[in-house]
Amino acid sequence: MGYPENILADGEHVVLHRHPHWKCLVLPTIVFLLVTAAAGVAGGYTTSSSLSGTGELVVWVVIAAVWLALVVWFFLRPLISWRTTHFVLTDRRVTFRNGILTRSGIDIPLQRINSVEFRHGLVDRMLRTGTLIIESASDDPLSFDDIPQVEKVHSLLYHEVFDRGDGNVNT
Repeated sequence: MGYPENILADGEHVVLHRHPHWKCLVLPTIVFLLVTAAAGVAGGYTTSSSLSGTGELVVWVVIAAVWLALVVWFFLRPLISWRTTHFVLTDRRVTFRNGILTRSGIDIPLQRINSVEFRHGLVDRMLRTGTLIIESASDDPLSFDDIPQVEKVHSLLYHEVFDRGDGNVNT
């Protein structure tokens, strides 16, 4: 699912569009591989066992059902969630949207942003990701985790806010 361009105001344009960093998908991928390997081993035992006919079919159906349930819950759900999470910077606001069945979102007008900071540890620095923290005029600081190239996003957001506050028109 792409970013819904229809939520943009007339004349508003997207400066930056990001999904969470791919590191969010590492654990689900490992789980997928382990569950698939376990299902393969269980299937191998079933084939080499003394079960035959209906008993073997029932075991195969149970293995397939358990594999499918685990793959959907621990791999497909996080994958779809990652794909439907959007961090968007426009020339007028910061927008964050997430959710699969129940969507939620927040919009922060650039003129209401007081400060922008980022944090990232050693592993996040190696992966070029981190947490972006935005403090707006009346709200508690909002934290956005796993933003790819967080330093670049921080700099870009800072310049958008500075240009906005300086009276310059962005092109």
